[in-house]
Amino acid sequence: MLVPRFAACFWCFANFDSPAVNAGATLSSSGSSRRRKPTQMRISSGRAGFPVWAERRGAGSSSAARWSFSVIPPDKRAPCRGYKDRALPRAQHTAGERMAVLLDLTRCCRCSPGASLLQEADSHVFLLCGAERDRRENGLWDPSPGSHRSVHVLDSGSTAERLYRLKRTLDELDLSAVRVLTTARGREVLARYQETLFTAVYTFNYDVTQTDKVTCSDCCGSAHTDSPEGDAEEEVSAFLQQLPALKGDIRTLRSTLIPDCFGHGFSTRSGGVSYIPTLSSLNLFSSSRRRDPRAVVEENRRRLAVHAGFHPIPLRLVKVNHASDVWVLGKPEPESYDSMVTDQTGVVLAGQGADCLPILFADPVKKVIGAAHAGWRGTLMGVATATVDAMVTNFGCRYGDIVVAVGPSVGVCCFTLDREQAADFISIHPDCVPDPESAKPHVDILLANRVLLQQRGVLPEHIHDNTETTRPPVTPCTSCNPDDFFSHVRDGINFGTQVGFLWIKESGEQAGAPESQTGQQGGP
Repeated sequence: MLVPRFAACFWCFANFDSPAVNAGATLSSSGSSRRRKPTQMRISSGRAGFPVWAERRGAGSSSAARWSFSVIPPDKRAPCRGYKDRALPRAQHTAGERMAVLLDLTRCCRCSPGASLLQEADSHVFLLCGAERDRRENGLWDPSPGSHRSVHVLDSGSTAERLYRLKRTLDELDLSAVRVLTTARGREVLARYQETLFTAVYTFNYDVTQTDKVTCSDCCGSAHTDSPEGDAEEEVSAFLQQLPALKGDIRTLRSTLIPDCFGHGFSTRSGGVSYIPTLSSLNLFSSSRRRDPRAVVEENRRRLAVHAGFHPIPLRLVKVNHASDVWVLGKPEPESYDSMVTDQTGVVLAGQGADCLPILFADPVKKVIGAAHAGWRGTLMGVATATVDAMVTNFGCRYGDIVVAVGPSVGVCCFTLDREQAADFISIHPDCVPDPESAKPHVDILLANRVLLQQRGVLPEHIHDNTETTRPPVTPCTSCNPDDFFSHVRDGINFGTQVGFLWIKESGEQAGAPESQTGQQGGP
């Protein structure tokens, strides 16, 4: 039986002297609006009770973050227990969104919720607590028979850990709308963690009281105030570093064509902390359209850097535009570019891909490097040849000295285009399209890049791709190998990203990771 989802609400009981605005009751069901009495949930704790209104919604999801802040004015005449007959403001969200309910108790009084909390609720409910609470005392783990209600108590660990657990559960339930009811100070604290642990896929709506301090006669005027005041990013980073690696240890591919005076590699998908199935586990790119937040991706990059030997130097990824722009480091940075070249040490260049080609370029004579992202559009626009041209023009390299390694990418076996698009590859070389008469011809992007580079003057034996049989492979098909690589063709829009990375070693720097000797996948 399908369970409708609900708006995730943070109710921070940090101001029990402020009345909430009455909730509206206009619901949308099956494409129409009508008046309906909302489901009421009463939170009871000793003599004090707090009502929560939940509004049932149909299927749907959010694709962009909305930050709505409404103020609940204080009412000094209302005692703490006056909340027993009041309703929360109606959450603002898109009709059809699936939601959940979350009560943020990290700044509330010490009154524990009673067993009657969710007797009338039919939703996923999260309790963000400031201290561990006994299940047997609060009675929240005894839903009514036949109820779809699920209660999740987030009551241990740091704030970063508790909100990370919240995110994991929301992701497992495929929920993205979050309502936050808190004080102004609570919003300030929670927003810092939200910015670090969530992406724009999630919708946050804040209802903010005007009073930050809480007094409650049932608790002798005491209140929890254990929300952290320090650096949220540092706390989240420290927590993520303690997480175990998923899918085994980090493994990288290395080309024996690139000399040891350079450090380099191509990442695979193992050894990171990303848990979303299509992003698990060493996803190295954060996007507003995906559920993997910046903090998780940065932790994955940190682990890769430690493994590969360039930590603490950060990865510098190309700003993909699916074109042929090249940024020469030291010159003004363009808004977007699919390739970078430099002769600087102390910087790690990286080209990302999840079917598109991550291509590494190195000139051992001039000590110049480049990294590019080549999709089918970038291939046709000549991003690979533009990269070697930039090395020659800006640093005096010779085409015959440049070596090129092409990383994991989609093979001709799995990549197709429309006939009109495939025709452009036929003009590069007929072998790039083995079945031109097909309605959706297969296209060999790897071969197209090899042909273009050779035409520009790069020696055939200086290109390491899937046609090279005398060296350990570094260019397996990403779509055909789901255990090892991410793939947009295979996984759809929520795909993960691997990278090819390259840097110029400092004088006296050691050779690098153990697997550099073989060029094959290796352990840490």
